Amino acid sequence: MMSLQTILAIGSGAFIGAVMRAYLNGVVNHHFPHTLPYGTLSVNLLGSFIIGTLFAYFSYTTYFSPHAKSFLTTGFLGGLTTYSTFAMETFFLLSGGHLLMAALNMVLNTFGTVAMAASGYYLFKNILS
Repeated sequence: MMSLQTILAIGSGAFIGAVMRAYLNGVVNHHFPHTLPYGTLSVNLLGSFIIGTLFAYFSYTTYFSPHAKSFLTTGFLGGLTTYSTFAMETFFLLSGGHLLMAALNMVLNTFGTVAMAASGYYLFKNILS
């Protein structure tokens, strides 16, 4: 069972991450209006890069408590990244007949986020080595 501290860490991280997601999504979509939802893509790529970096850092240090790790990963990055939004936006692209944009959105979010997580992990791991 999760402790109250862990629940509060995740919840407060998710709050901050969700607010950051809404802000970044709005800024990106304002500057890059297009059929492809670049705001969602940008927060998914950024969040994936950050989680890769954090996990690399966590493998080198015991500085962060389990609560801090939960705050940053499950909470903040869970609130920041938007896979449920990604799924719905892709569905809307498909149902609106934008098959190429839907496919591009799926490829960029799926492979891009994995690539960014790996990039963050290896970049930070190499900096620490």
